[in-house]
Amino acid sequence: MIKKYKHRYGYFNQIKPYIGDSLIKVLIGQRRVGKSYILIQMIDEIKKLFVNSEILYINKEEFEFDFIKNYSDLISYVENKRKTKKKLFLFIDEIQDIIEFEKALRHFQAKGNYDIYCTGSNAKLLSGELATYLAGRYVQIRIFSLSYIEFLQFHEHKDSNESLLKYIKFGGMPHLINLKNDERVYSEYLRNIYDTIVLRDIVSRYKVRNVRFLQDLIYFLADNLGSIVSAKSISDYLKSQNINLLPKTILEYLYYLETVFFVERVKRTDISGRKIFEIGDKFYFEDIGMRNALMPFNQKDINKILENLVYHHLRTKGYGVFVGKLGDKEIDFVAEKNGNKIYIQVAYLIPDEKTHEREYGNLLKIGDNWRKIVVTMDELADGNYKGIEHWNIRKFLTLFSE
Repeated sequence: MIKKYKHRYGYFNQIKPYIGDSLIKVLIGQRRVGKSYILIQMIDEIKKLFVNSEILYINKEEFEFDFIKNYSDLISYVENKRKTKKKLFLFIDEIQDIIEFEKALRHFQAKGNYDIYCTGSNAKLLSGELATYLAGRYVQIRIFSLSYIEFLQFHEHKDSNESLLKYIKFGGMPHLINLKNDERVYSEYLRNIYDTIVLRDIVSRYKVRNVRFLQDLIYFLADNLGSIVSAKSISDYLKSQNINLLPKTILEYLYYLETVFFVERVKRTDISGRKIFEIGDKFYFEDIGMRNALMPFNQKDINKILENLVYHHLRTKGYGVFVGKLGDKEIDFVAEKNGNKIYIQVAYLIPDEKTHEREYGNLLKIGDNWRKIVVTMDELADGNYKGIEHWNIRKFLTLFSE
């Protein structure tokens, strides 16, 4: 197994403290965001740290492992492959394709001489009964598509408006660096990923019958990127198109999209009362390139696309993110990490007093002293206004971390 890859040291540094530990290391994220290559990077690093270590790699996306159907098959294969009694470093890619895999993981862990790493493309991987079955026995690491900084490193680009536009159009799916630098090639690749996620990970796994509606729902989310939506508002829209679908069904389909990390739901929070609203959320795409593969980039969408980029960047930096509500005013993002909080407004430009009042005025109405930032595409963005920082989007995507 020799594959060339680009290092993603940020994720390696998250996993490194657990190397050699009995905890199961689980890497989760959307298909094709690079989980497999992070596993390969881990294998190479472990070979350096533990000379002559015993390593076994299983990739359920490769035909040679198709015979591993369930936990019993997995246990038999691994135990038959063991050459020594020393610790085995076990790597399993796309483990959700193995029926009741959790029983095998618990079996290996109980043996005490396994160091286990696995990946999955479904958020249900460690939820419900499975979380109970492996409670306290695993650590979960979320893998995202490339951040803008990683995108520059992977494509060997310098930070520039041209590089940002390419990132805006095609996003951060790592494999793009191996393709011909052609818009049609990029778009076709992204569309193929979309088809795999929809047909294999959603339609097949969840036995979805109304595939047409699922696709219409995805287009609706792409068109309403960053807008407050609810199952009722979607249902009302569909009725206007002479399509009748119950809000319950819409909620189920939204849930399916979330479980495969295609979109992320962002809840609203009342800034003054800390209340989380149950109805009306925003949805952002895991990768903006995937969104644009469905609905080609249009300059008129730039504001909501910038919101998606800021949201994605905050998530890659480990922030929990909410939409803020203060009376009848909205704060684009309330980002929280390690007990700290940051309020962020996103705008394309601030060309007039009305826009200035909306973006800065909303932040000025917040009564606490947490950090406040406005992010725009203004090339001259700098300094602050009444304590509110003004960042250019490129600066934010390259320098903002804490």
